[in-house]
Amino acid sequence: MSERQALVLVPGLSCDRHVWQAQVAGLADIADVSIGDTLKDDSIALMASRVLDAAPERFAIAGFSMGGYVVMEIWRRAPERVSRLALIDTNARADTEEQATLRRAAIATARARGFEHVLRGSLRQLVAPDCPEPLFEDVVQMALRVGFGTYMDQQAAIIDREDSLETLGSVTVPAMVMVGEMDALTPPRLAEEMVQALPAAVYEVIADAGHMAPMEQPEAVNAAFRRWLTR
Repeated sequence: MSERQALVLVPGLSCDRHVWQAQVAGLADIADVSIGDTLKDDSIALMASRVLDAAPERFAIAGFSMGGYVVMEIWRRAPERVSRLALIDTNARADTEEQATLRRAAIATARARGFEHVLRGSLRQLVAPDCPEPLFEDVVQMALRVGFGTYMDQQAAIIDREDSLETLGSVTVPAMVMVGEMDALTPPRLAEEMVQALPAAVYEVIADAGHMAPMEQPEAVNAAFRRWLTR
């Protein structure tokens, strides 16, 4: 059997390593998986630095949602260290002023009405309509575990992120863009825009999944990862 590839997986907003649990287990035979730490910083640049400091010398990297912004920043900083690049349920564009305003409003509402109250309303939009209740509860508990303070720091980081659409044109390694078919937060049209910008990217649409595709449809996501890792 060929040697396992180093693979760094970067979580999204209000996610810890649990978001990648099924990938860590399901890809263990072909990948030496580590999880990027996005829980201590309030800027995408600082998150990227922290992930790079902990990563192997050369590695494949995949980012989910906010983690995709970190991956694009890592490519800008250290492309020579990246062997493959994947963007999962994410978006290459910077926030519009309207989107930034909505993020600030979500923080204010969470402060006024309670973090869990806001989470249960907002996270319901991140999963497919027929998402099983135990899975939805798993998503909620992960966000509660990450906590309100980290949520605020991460939202600030997202608001201030760079536009990365032009960055994608410089990617020279095997790339994959993946999106849940029913992702309402970063819908397929945004994934298609990234595919157009990336030279020779493969495009994977995950059926019966919303934004939380790695947790909602782990087998389909893992199959797509295998195709990417063995290209």
